[in-house]
Amino acid sequence: MERVAALGRRVLPRGWGHFWTQVALWLGFYVTYLAVRAVADRNTAEAVSNGQRVISFEYHLTHHLYELTAQRIVDSSRFLLMAAAWTYWNSEFTVISLALLWVYLRRHERFGRFRNAILLANLIGLICFALMPTAPPWMFPADGFIGGVNHSSALLHTLGNQYAAMPSLHAADALIVGCFLALSCRRVWARALWLLWPLWVWFCVIATANHYVLDVLAGIGVAIFSLIVTAWAPRVVGRARALGPVIANLL
Repeated sequence: MERVAALGRRVLPRGWGHFWTQVALWLGFYVTYLAVRAVADRNTAEAVSNGQRVISFEYHLTHHLYELTAQRIVDSSRFLLMAAAWTYWNSEFTVISLALLWVYLRRHERFGRFRNAILLANLIGLICFALMPTAPPWMFPADGFIGGVNHSSALLHTLGNQYAAMPSLHAADALIVGCFLALSCRRVWARALWLLWPLWVWFCVIATANHYVLDVLAGIGVAIFSLIVTAWAPRVVGRARALGPVIANLL
């Protein structure tokens, strides 16, 4: 036990207690996600209807479904299809977990805002999923969509949310991760790769028929909103604390 405690003091910026608090925070969020998933799964008809509305809106707006163009590009190469599918499956849990861990250990001064931005974006997403469950493109083969990944996995049906297309949290989280990792890396080539990361994720989730273009745009909006809020919140709180004694004296 003493060795474990010593390891925590040496490796972890704020010790084991703070580290496990962060883990518990994410586990609590996942429990909330499962609760929202249960609500969304009861509204299958509404989710399908909302998906059809998105398709109709995009088609009437542009007279073309750009998702199908991206899908044809990916389908032209087995390697590209595999890379896009890998990105879809890993850009959320795997990449975000590793990114959070790396920032926590190596750039801890940025961790609080990084964590808060991801959590805020996902909380907004959960609210949207509950209020407006939306079936993804791959559920509409009649419109030309072909799923680029295997959705028949029992694990996916147990742990995932089939009707969480709008907004795209893949798009939102990729933008937040790309921004923070680009700011946190010191090498120019690493910064460039992380700046390209969200563009690649956006393309992959569209090309594999998991998200509509409109989903991705909504996800980008959610990410920008979350980044702005988490940037300004500490300043607002700091000013409120500074004004506290002044207001108290006036009263």
